[in-house]
Amino acid sequence: MRPVIIAANWKMHSTPSDAAALATTIAARTSVAGVERVICPPFVCLATVRDALAATPAGAGVGVGAQNIHHELTGAYTGEIGAPMLAGLASWVILGHSERRRDAGETDELIGRKLGRAVEVGLRPILCVGEQLAEREAGRAEAVVAGQLRGCLAAFGGDPAGLVHAGLVVAYEPVWAIGTGKTARGSDAAAMALAVRAAIAELGPAFAALAADVPVLYGGSVTAASAGEFLGEPAIDGALVGGASLKVEEMAGIVAQAGLTAQGRLAASGSGR
Repeated sequence: MRPVIIAANWKMHSTPSDAAALATTIAARTSVAGVERVICPPFVCLATVRDALAATPAGAGVGVGAQNIHHELTGAYTGEIGAPMLAGLASWVILGHSERRRDAGETDELIGRKLGRAVEVGLRPILCVGEQLAEREAGRAEAVVAGQLRGCLAAFGGDPAGLVHAGLVVAYEPVWAIGTGKTARGSDAAAMALAVRAAIAELGPAFAALAADVPVLYGGSVTAASAGEFLGEPAIDGALVGGASLKVEEMAGIVAQAGLTAQGRLAASGSGR
């Protein structure tokens, strides 16, 4: 049974002076059985969030994630963050977010190399993929996402078993539905989740275990009002939440919906009796 995961991407919001209170309040309001929670604050807030969560019982079980890493472990890269620097600060990392692809020009090859660095140091990766509006309107959405996965995993270059061990998570971001006022449907996201697993399986027998078990999150401007439509789809395993993750009530509503999904899966597996 795949886990249900809600990951909060705070992007370039919060400071060390306010991140602790926000993280602990969210943790207290989102303690729901069966849901894995992750908070990904800016780099400067990682230690603050880590310490705040560790200092309160409500923070138990809430993971801390980084929003990016460099594709090399160390080196003369001014202003960058290497994966080993996150030891003790984070246990998750977001890779290939659509904003990084857009603003920093990140390619599938570069993202795949970052994936390798994350696995090497034991960070659990959330690998982001997704198509532009023109690509969806041209009927190429699934082909684009499959191509991104192939490019990233080819550049990763390691043993697929390493990705299984690392607990790879894929986040589907329909770029055209992020901050544009346009919305995807639950059925769109579910179809893409199935396409993601099929694309991974097509890479060969070594990827079979990864394809079957990889959690796929939806990441298209999720809110408490829209979360149920996506989390109600059996192929969707949670959400990567952007702007709504900075609002306690929104996060509480999203995680509550995720809790219903987790309960339903538990009951369906027969373990809930």
